[in-house]
This record gives sequence, structure tokens and C-alpha cells, in this order.
Amino acid sequence: MPQLHVEHVTLAFGGLKALTDVSLVVPEGEIVSIIGPNGAGKTSLLNCISGFYHPTQGRITFGDHDLSRSAPNVVTSYGIARAFQNLELFRGLSVVENLLLARHTHLKYGLLDSLIYYGKASRQEAENRAYVERVIDFMELEAHRHHPVGTLAYGIQKRVEVARALTLAPQLLLLDEPMAGMNVEEKEDMVRFILDIQREQGITVMLIEHDMGVVMDISDRVYVLDFGQKIAEGTPAEVSANPRVIEAYTGVAEHSPAPAPLGVGA
Repeated sequence: MPQLHVEHVTLAFGGLKALTDVSLVVPEGEIVSIIGPNGAGKTSLLNCISGFYHPTQGRITFGDHDLSRSAPNVVTSYGIARAFQNLELFRGLSVVENLLLARHTHLKYGLLDSLIYYGKASRQEAENRAYVERVIDFMELEAHRHHPVGTLAYGIQKRVEVARALTLAPQLLLLDEPMAGMNVEEKEDMVRFILDIQREQGITVMLIEHDMGVVMDISDRVYVLDFGQKIAEGTPAEVSANPRVIEAYTGVAEHSPAPAPLGVGA
């Protein structure tokens, strides 16, 4: 499974820099979290990786693939999928219909095959349906499979958003605040699913999340952004005790009496 490398990436919109010389590595099989205050550039970084933005400078690679100028559909074909902070689902379609739509990139038959709907077309459709059913079972969505997404509780919709990304059979899963707006019980469920995605499915996870307790509990390593720059990296324990990180979150300067570490054991 390939690693993700972000090398000296800068992203500028005119004279405004959203990211400045950011470098990081996401090793295969790990849960890597990106944290930082609001406006730190976290989602901009994910947009660069997933092809929605192209870096002004620097390079992003995933294994042998250069993502720096790749379109989102090309990035997806390399084995990277994304769940968005704001739900990007078809609210009028059912759960299973949303997931089947996401699998369209795995359909390789042509127009003639689709008209006849025999052989390759029917075989691939059956394979896709079976894959979607496995994802529904894995994400415990059986009870909601035929319900329109727009009628479901918010926490379930967030779970469907992650399931939609999983139907792409990714090697790297990008999660942009998957627990935003959830209650405690819903967060616990999502944490369990993220850990199962990594441990049972063997998928590398890159996570943006504001809940420091969650980040410190499940991450293998953490990178911290502030005003578009990387200010710290390391294990959760190292990052939570880093004076620059504490200052970024609390406003307490490094020379002041040190406050308690962030979020460990929360």
C-alpha cells in the first residue's frame, strides 16, 4: 500500500496564502490526524490532496502517482476517497442508491453492453451491488438502506457519507471532521467505525477533527497547522504537550506558565 507524501506545498489565492511550505507523510496503515484552530488550512490541504485545488508550489505524491495537478476523478482512480465535512449526498435518493452511484467509477462496460445488459454489464452490476451490500453491513446501515437520505438523523447521514467513500474501495480515506455536530453516542460509534476501517479493512486514514480527546486517543501521529503553516508533528503525547500547539489553541504564550496538555485521555 502506498504512502502519501506532501512536500513543501504552498497554496495561494492571489496574495492570500492558505498553506505555506507544508510537508508531511501519511504512512500506510496508520491513522494520521491534522489538527489546528479554525482557518488553519486543514481543509485546504485535503482539497489539494483530493484534486479540488492544485498547489501553487510543492508536490503531492501517493505511491508512484503525482497528485499535484490531478483532477478529483483521477485521484479517486489512484485509490483515494474522501468524506466531506458538509454532507455531499443525494438527499432524495435512498442509502443504497447513493452508494451504488458512488461505485460508477468501477463500471467498465460500454454503451452496447449497457443496452444489451448481458455478460459484462450484468456481471459488473452484480459485483458492484454485492460490494455495496458489504459496505452497508460493515457500517451497520441495514435498517436504513431503503430510506431517503434526507429523512435520516444527522448522525446516520454522516455515517452514510463515510460509507459512500468506502464504496470506492480506497487505500487512503480522507475524513474531514466526520464527527462534527454529533452527540457523544454518535461520536463513539464513529470512532469505532474509523478504528475498524483501519484495523479490519487495512485502509490508511487521514483525519481532520476538532475533538482533541478523539484525536489523541485514536491517532498514530498528529500534524498541527496554524495560519497555513505546520507548527508541530509527532505522537499524540508529544503534540499535546508542545508549547507552540498549546499557544495556538489557548493563546497562552510559550514563556507563560504552561497549561495542561491538550486532550490526552479525554
